[in-house]
Amino acid sequence: MRERARLRGPVRLDGWSLVMAAALVLIGVLLVWPVGRVLALGFLDPQTDALTLGNYKKILTHPYYLSALRNTVVVGLGGMLGACLLGVPLAYCTARYVIWGRHVIATLAVLVLVSPPFIGAYSWVVMAGNNGWLTQQLKSLGVVMPTIYGVHGIVLVFSLKFFPFVYLMTDSALRNINRSYEEAAENLGCSALERFFKITLPLVFPAVSAGAMLCFVLSIADFGTPSIIGRDFHTLSTLAYNQYGSEMGGPPTLAVSISMLMIVISMLVVFLQRYLLGKRRYAGALTNPSMPRPCSGLLGLLVHALCYGIVALATLPMIVVVYTSFLQTSGPVFTGGFGLNSYSRVIQEVPDVIANTFRFSLVATLFITLVGGLMSYLVVRRESALAGLLDALLMVPYVVPGVVMAIGFLLTFNSGMLDLVGTGTLLVLMLFIRRLPYGVRATSAVLRQIKPSIEEAAVSLGASPIKAFVRVTVPLMMPGVIAGAMMSFITAINELSSTLLLYTARTATMPVRIYSAVLDGEFGIAAALATILLASSGLCVFVVLRFSQSKEAAFV
Repeated sequence: MRERARLRGPVRLDGWSLVMAAALVLIGVLLVWPVGRVLALGFLDPQTDALTLGNYKKILTHPYYLSALRNTVVVGLGGMLGACLLGVPLAYCTARYVIWGRHVIATLAVLVLVSPPFIGAYSWVVMAGNNGWLTQQLKSLGVVMPTIYGVHGIVLVFSLKFFPFVYLMTDSALRNINRSYEEAAENLGCSALERFFKITLPLVFPAVSAGAMLCFVLSIADFGTPSIIGRDFHTLSTLAYNQYGSEMGGPPTLAVSISMLMIVISMLVVFLQRYLLGKRRYAGALTNPSMPRPCSGLLGLLVHALCYGIVALATLPMIVVVYTSFLQTSGPVFTGGFGLNSYSRVIQEVPDVIANTFRFSLVATLFITLVGGLMSYLVVRRESALAGLLDALLMVPYVVPGVVMAIGFLLTFNSGMLDLVGTGTLLVLMLFIRRLPYGVRATSAVLRQIKPSIEEAAVSLGASPIKAFVRVTVPLMMPGVIAGAMMSFITAINELSSTLLLYTARTATMPVRIYSAVLDGEFGIAAALATILLASSGLCVFVVLRFSQSKEAAFV
């Protein structure tokens, strides 16, 4: 007890103390300050700069804003429910039965997870839009297909995009359940359905709820999908973007207030999930884990059909993107046959967009790797109040939507020596702070498996703590460092919601150009750029799976 108290006592003054101070300053400048500016501006009157609640009163009483608030909750709940309906059965089948090609299913699910959601929206427009090929084929058969535009299209895209969160987390939890619990329930006469709802589901509820929470938060924060297929169905994210554009002549108080509502909703969901977990204990011994059993006959056919059907439907948008990128085009129109017209146009018209995407993302990933490695050491090894504060602050980018962060950056870095608006530096800083948690979490997971006694032995032999970290710990951390770097790079090259407010003609990225091309009907260029993004993401996924001992679980 005395040793534990000593560790949690005053901060030890050594080289790591300086690293801790620098880390907190960095997080303060790039995260706390911008988000704080957004929070403060929402309480200011745009004309008098006086403190007021008028902005929030207007949003919470005006039918237009209330409609967007309801729509946001609807798509969040719809995307979350759809993801659970797809992810939980898929996880149950892959964990309880021997599925042929299970790793293929998991890898495809990961690819779906790391691809940008607005690509799914674009693909469904190509397939099921007013002039989509599926719509036209069914029309020729006399079948009128429901429109993809609106709330049901948004929920469909979110469900197929985010279900891997629920699947990967639930699959991992199901494999760690002590099978004695289910066997005891079976011996007492419980049916398979009763065992699932009374025994299995409560034990995996923490994993299911964590995945569902992520699906909800990401659904309400997403901007690209509602703006592409929402039509007149507005959410808070699209409203904040549009409102910011209309308030360019003055303080964007309404846009900020709308953004803060998104944060409040996200935080309420996080607290609700923690409250539900805190009401009872969802724990079991990790001994005697369940083993997948073979399935054959009709059951095997149905289980395999379910697993591959879900994954096939989820990967269909990626297949459509790659396929359409090789179709011949004449301007924005597909003319039939195959060719490289779209790629030729990309090389001739927007090579700078590709260069910007990889340059900004690589620089941001380099900083994430260096800073994330140091921060992960502080979080895992330095048991102090400051380390706990740092760990808590690193959760903020998970729940703060990209639109909110972008507005905060525009409010903060727009004058004097910090005037970075319109520069690539601002985009790099945004990508860095938005994706820093990926690097920290991935590295921390590996670092927790490294015994501190290894570093202590190096220190006892005369090495300084910093030298022991560089010479001993870093080589052991490399698998986690590489996995974190790849995940950070994947999410950085696919970032849209924050960069859409920060880019200029000189700093446009591939997601921004894809988004504008879809709105302009330039589906050929959009498909070619999206295919380049997908290929880059797939390569990074391969690297992560290659260097991660837990394979697809590394993405959780």
